Amino acid sequence: MSFNNNARLDSSRVSDRRGKGKGIAVGGGLGGGLLLILSLFFGSDVIDGLGLSDGSGVAAGQAQSESIDTCLNGEDANERLDCRILGTAESLDSFWAPYLDGYGLTYTEPGVVLFTDRTSTGCGSATSAVGPFYCPADEQTYYDTAFFSDLVTNYGSSGGPLAQEYVVAHEFGHHIQQITGSSAGRNADPQGAESASVRTELQADCYAGLWARHAADQPAPGSDVPFLAPFTETDISDALSAASAIGDDRIQASATGQVNPESWTHGSSAQRQAWFLAGYNDGGSLETCDTFSASDLSNP
Repeated sequence: MSFNNNARLDSSRVSDRRGKGKGIAVGGGLGGGLLLILSLFFGSDVIDGLGLSDGSGVAAGQAQSESIDTCLNGEDANERLDCRILGTAESLDSFWAPYLDGYGLTYTEPGVVLFTDRTSTGCGSATSAVGPFYCPADEQTYYDTAFFSDLVTNYGSSGGPLAQEYVVAHEFGHHIQQITGSSAGRNADPQGAESASVRTELQADCYAGLWARHAADQPAPGSDVPFLAPFTETDISDALSAASAIGDDRIQASATGQVNPESWTHGSSAQRQAWFLAGYNDGGSLETCDTFSASDLSNP
């Protein structure tokens, strides 16, 4: 998927903290992808306690060369990842505001924060080891852009634009759950193949699919030019590749050679793909994404 070159971007939509906070460099040959896998099993607090830092504050390959302020239009979003995150956020805003209004719900824009290695959040101190995430306490989404390289090199995602945009749309999906209240019971049932945690994550995948169905039809504010050009089959394949790459079963098999559904928190690769497609193919109602009522999470 490509942005329309003339679509205008508003850089104030993103808070750019890259290179401004206290960081933890990934040293000793331990890559960010492995840190993410370890944090999924043991928790980010344990990973922080291992002292995997050389104190430099900037990990290899994460130097910031340009500011988000230089992201001006769709052409920039096609060329730069940070601009693409910005453009995707604005596209999501333009979709969800009128869509939720149809349900009598008021959309509020979640924050979008870019950071390097470590940052402070309303949910506490966070590192890039946990991957992109949404913090309900401050209603902000957080992204260390190095994750998107890990998604390709360590997890085997195709790395196309919609693979990256899907990740942003998924995190926005958690904000939609905050608005609708659908994820209220997640903490009481945090693990397992049928758990509330898995159902919450799969619903966010489905919400990403809902946005994807309408993304090319949503014009930028004050313009008749949509942010995004129409999808291609390759675009959809890229999104499905990303969904598959971060399935619990695939990550567990890669890390330990075993799959343990009792410890799942996000759902299998096949489930994540299926629920993204459920939202994309239906594209019409929030009810399509009611994972909490689904009797078979593998067959929406």
